[in-house]
Amino acid sequence: MTQKTPKRVAIYCGAKHGNNPAFEEGAKALASWLAQQGIAVVYGGGRNGLMGVIADAALEAGGEVIGVMPDNMYIRETAHQGLTRLEHADSMHDRKARMADLADAFIALPGGIGTLDELIEIWCWSGIGDHDKPVICFDINEFWQPFFDLLQHVQETGFSHHQKPMLRVKNTDELAALFALK
Repeated sequence: MTQKTPKRVAIYCGAKHGNNPAFEEGAKALASWLAQQGIAVVYGGGRNGLMGVIADAALEAGGEVIGVMPDNMYIRETAHQGLTRLEHADSMHDRKARMADLADAFIALPGGIGTLDELIEIWCWSGIGDHDKPVICFDINEFWQPFFDLLQHVQETGFSHHQKPMLRVKNTDELAALFALK
């Protein structure tokens, strides 16, 4: 299944680095590749963890990076000050909606509960027809395998609504094929 090449991709990922160096390496590779393709990054606006890695790598490669951060998180977290643009949102709900408006596709990297929350919500929005944009897990070192096992369990136990599939790629070559760039 190929998708239309996006102009902007929302990235969901951790505000921590995780305990595997492959997570940071994969994030850098993805962000650099997106910038080289002329695809802008939309993300949560922080400078810590994989969020900061994504922003820095895309900027280093000459890409556009738009951060969207709720005001209450701006106070608690360290906002990335070197972005192309940093937007403020009134709440996390407004942040999610703004990121959805700005993006043509959504990619989840390794992360915590916040990453999972954003991934599930945007996928659910697709399933109920709020958007028709691809939702993709960038599966570094099979980080997302337990999640896909759970999705299979939901399907097998009869609770799936047969929404659009959650897509999964393991590297930028697979992403290029998905976006018909190869």
